[in-house]
Order: sequence, then C-alpha cells, then structure tokens
Amino acid sequence: MTTTLTDWLAKQDAPTEGLRAGLERVAEACRVIAGLVERAPLEGRLGALATTNVQDEVQKALDVASNDVFLDICGQEPAFAGFASEELEEVMPGQPGGSLLLAFDPLDGSSNIEVSMCVGSIFSVMPAPANAAEVQEADFFQPGRNQLAAGYALYGPQAMLVLSVGGDVSGFTLDRERAAWVLTHPQLKVPEQSNEYAINSSNERHWKPGLRKFIDAVLAGRDGPLKQDFNTRWTAAMVADVHRILVRGGVFFYPADSRPKVANGKLRVLYECAPMGWLIERAGGRAFAAAGPMLDLRPTSLHQRSPIALGSRQVLEQAWTEYLAQDA
Repeated sequence: MTTTLTDWLAKQDAPTEGLRAGLERVAEACRVIAGLVERAPLEGRLGALATTNVQDEVQKALDVASNDVFLDICGQEPAFAGFASEELEEVMPGQPGGSLLLAFDPLDGSSNIEVSMCVGSIFSVMPAPANAAEVQEADFFQPGRNQLAAGYALYGPQAMLVLSVGGDVSGFTLDRERAAWVLTHPQLKVPEQSNEYAINSSNERHWKPGLRKFIDAVLAGRDGPLKQDFNTRWTAAMVADVHRILVRGGVFFYPADSRPKVANGKLRVLYECAPMGWLIERAGGRAFAAAGPMLDLRPTSLHQRSPIALGSRQVLEQAWTEYLAQDA
C-alpha cells in the first residue's frame, strides 16, 4: 500500500490543519511547475526574457511562470498571510487572518534548463505575527530555527518533493498517472562521513584563506591532513547538490569571496540558505553561515545574501573548526 503526501502529513505530530493545507498547496504548485519544466522546449519557454529580477539577474521565462504558479495556487490558501519570492522586490499579501508566511525560490538553477539538467523549487514556511492587519517585510526576518516546515521540489529524471515539518525529512516521487506525491524516501539521513564535495572551483582565486586551505587539504587526498580521497560534484543548482547530500552524503560550499558582488555570499538567506540548512540539520547534518550556525542567522532584508556550507556532520565540523572559522 502506498503512502501519499496527504497520508504522511496526517500522521505528523507538529502540523496544524493550516500548515497541512498550506503544504498541500505548495505541493500542487510544484506538481504544476514540474509539468511546465517538462514542456518548456515544446512551448518556447527555454530562453531569457528582456527583464531582470530584484537581484539584477536576467529572468528566464520559466522563472516568471513558476513564480506566477506559486502565487496563484498558494494565494488561495487561507492559512498564508503573505509571500516573499526571490523574483519579487516586495512581499505580497495573502489572506487576512492567515497564520503562516511562505518564502520561496520558484525555480532554482534555471540556467540548467536549456541543457536539460536538474532544476527545482525551494520553500520555507514560518509563523506570521498574530492579529497583524497587514504583513510587513520585517515579519519575514526570522532566524532559520523559527521555520515550521521547509522543503524543495527537484525536477529531474523524476519529479521529487522533499520536506520536513520539524521531524524526519522524507521524500516523495510524483506519480503522474494519479497526480499524487508518493512516499519513496522515508526518513532521509545525511551520512556523517563522505568523500564528495561540491564547490565552484573556478572562483578559487577569490576565496578567503581558510576555505582555500581546506580545499587544498581535500585535493591532497589520503596523503594530506584529511587522510582520504575526495570526488568533486557540482551541478550549478543548489537543489540538486543538496538532494545528493541527503541521499548519499557530502558537503556543499557557496562561499563569500573577494569580489564586490559576492562579498556577502550569493545565495539568499530566506529562499535558499535557511530552508536548505534546516532540512540538512533535521536529517543529521550541519549548516554554517559566515559567523556560525546558519539557523541562528536572522536576516535584516528580504533578499539578504549569505555564504553557506552544509552537509555531512563529521566532514563539515572538521572543516569549520580547523579551517573555515578563521574566515569569519
């Protein structure tokens, strides 16, 4: 007998009815986006638009379409009081009296679309202030530990949805014939040790000294201080790299460096770092920002960026203690 997302949510201790209903809306948005991604070459949605988002990044047609899907579907949910999107400059109001806030990256890794590599969506659910007449930007400025649920959808060889509501991290595969998310990866755990790492090494010349020393130790393999050989994995989509780590372990780095545009990191706290860090820690791994645990970081703007390192506990704690902390 299969377990659907609806079945699974009904058995979780933490969610309120509003959170369960909100996550069902998010899952439906991800199901629709999975179809858009599959049909993108047939419907002419592969290319870039003549517009940029608030980060001054060129928008792909699918970025905008995916953002609209999230707002259209999740905007109908009474539990959501407001929305923040990587693609929008300001927050969007939801339903009056809603108890939840939803932050999302509608299409992570969209530069992979044209070469048929993995892309995904990332989402974070946090509490809304009680009795607020209207949601404000500052309502989203909560540390990652305040999240009530977080997850991502991965659009690849299969469409998958991975999430937690505060307990175990579990993965669901889209059964298109039933239009249902079916539990296929229960209780995902990040292996404590791994020999895989993900980082964009083309930026090495810009790295800070601690990170450079750590990667040098990694490249030295079993003859170096880490006493093991490593393999590099890099997909240019955070959602795909994090999924690999949840399934078989590893570490992922997107650092700040000496370039002005990346001096504070590149990935956004609300839409990428906090939800992914929360998932990895729920699955037994670790996640760090520039000065300490990622989940302790409280953003002060909607689109604040941060460096991030996350993954297998033993490898990452050694990296932080012996190398990365000196860059803080």
